[in-house]
Amino acid sequence: MEEVRVDRGRLSAYQRLCGYAVDDALPQPYPWVLAFPVQMALMARRDFPLPLPGMVHLANTVTTHRRLDAADPLTLSVTAGEVRPHRRGRTLDVRVEARVGDALVWECDSVYLSRGTGTEGAPREEAPPIPAAGPAVGRWRLSSDLGRAYASVSGDLNPIHLHPLSARVMGFPRHIAHGMWSYARTLSALGRSSLGPSRSRVWFTAPLFLPSTVELVVDRTQGQILAGLRSAREPRKTHLALTIDA
Repeated sequence: MEEVRVDRGRLSAYQRLCGYAVDDALPQPYPWVLAFPVQMALMARRDFPLPLPGMVHLANTVTTHRRLDAADPLTLSVTAGEVRPHRRGRTLDVRVEARVGDALVWECDSVYLSRGTGTEGAPREEAPPIPAAGPAVGRWRLSSDLGRAYASVSGDLNPIHLHPLSARVMGFPRHIAHGMWSYARTLSALGRSSLGPSRSRVWFTAPLFLPSTVELVVDRTQGQILAGLRSAREPRKTHLALTIDA
């Protein structure tokens, strides 16, 4: 466990980069950012069951039990789940919890894939929902330096996000945007409902290479908000699918 206090300067830089209003309300993905050093310390341990290099972030499920404020003293804990076979390697969940005193105020389960020899017939992870195919409600031009900008506010210095050359070393043709940036940017565009009690699920469905232009599509007709980020050049290519219940 680790006790943290929110640095308001760093929080405001995160809020600006991800499209939130600058105030004391913590965006739903922000405790994950605060817990990132603890997650990395766990995943870099010798007894961690999967190798950290090359690990791919597949999905998150996040529940906020009450509005979180920058003044809240958060106690963060990170635990790893069981390794599961996957058709492209092996997966496991990493769980992050945030408490204020004894009260659980926020929780997140992340699914990670360690790429390698797959297991034929392995159970498939839950398929992501298919975002609406209608007109876009937003269009964002993502600059080549977005990964470096997000790294500076999040602490996630994974080389696949920082520069084309460092990404190529890791097997990518170009550097890619952080999934947690695209998640936060999509949530911020959907309004302030995720700042209070709410539950969101996000699936990172395809790498988002930089620079790029993406479009936001939203479906609010099913009693649950369903959003997606798609390529402006290839609208059938979805980078992210997200649902939110508030």
